Amino acid sequence: MMPAFSWFTFPAAFALDYILGDPQYALHPVRLMGRAATRAEAAFRRLSLPLFWSGLLFAVSLIAGVWGLTFLVLLAAAAVSPLLAALVNVALIYFCLSARSLEKEALAVRNRLQAGRLDEAKNILAMIVGRDVAPLDEAGVSRAAVETVAENLVDGVISPLFFAVVGGAPLAMAFKMASTLDSMVGYKDDAYLLFGKAAARIDDAANYIPARLSVPVIALAAALLFKSGPAALATAVRQGRRHASPNAGYPEAAFAGALSVCLGGPSIYQGWLVEKPYLGEGLGKARPLHIEKACRLMMTAALMATVLAGAALAL
Repeated sequence: MMPAFSWFTFPAAFALDYILGDPQYALHPVRLMGRAATRAEAAFRRLSLPLFWSGLLFAVSLIAGVWGLTFLVLLAAAAVSPLLAALVNVALIYFCLSARSLEKEALAVRNRLQAGRLDEAKNILAMIVGRDVAPLDEAGVSRAAVETVAENLVDGVISPLFFAVVGGAPLAMAFKMASTLDSMVGYKDDAYLLFGKAAARIDDAANYIPARLSVPVIALAAALLFKSGPAALATAVRQGRRHASPNAGYPEAAFAGALSVCLGGPSIYQGWLVEKPYLGEGLGKARPLHIEKACRLMMTAALMATVLAGAALAL
């Protein structure tokens, strides 16, 4: 276990995320990861290797590099003082969390929809989803916002906490690098189909356990907020595996059951129609009020996951 890594790290990091959100400054570790990936990509593409293997080397090198650098930073902090090491630990875990910023963006979409400003809602939504937003009506925008809140509960909270419990801040930061690479190169277009394939598969593997752990946490939060815990659990168990992604279907199906709303369905990505299955089929259409309820569900589940992670570390 890394120096000064203890149960209080998680509540403190969650509190910082809740109060400060995602600070927009150039030296944020995740932004530095993105810049490092951008600069390294060209060099790895020039290697005399098939694109898949150069992409694999690219992803593994960056993920391992982030793990090693974080480890050295923590060792250096511990050499100065235990208090500094504890503070650095809290800061590193905080940088891995993104619940508050997602809530802020999703609620901004809700607010624009409620004000009748559909085009503005689409512009905000386009910054947090990968699909084409132009064809969406109010229900489509609401559905997409709920889906991204559900999916990013795993990517932005539960997975970082899971890896922090398993391997401390270095492993949590390594996961964040994997997640960043997936968002940057994990596409199936001509440019990244081969080069980004390894990054996408690593991200899938990393989120496999956390995505499934998210289901009982979401169900517990739904039971507390809406008395719909059994519906959230049942929908996730029955329909979670329908999704083309090996992971996204589980939290999305749990949210569908919890909110009694139909999610999924055909969507357009980069001009291509992708036939996705419906989750919560037969339930109601998504509306702006479901975005707010999804945010409440996400933040409650995130808080519960934080408590559980602290308890696991204290055992």
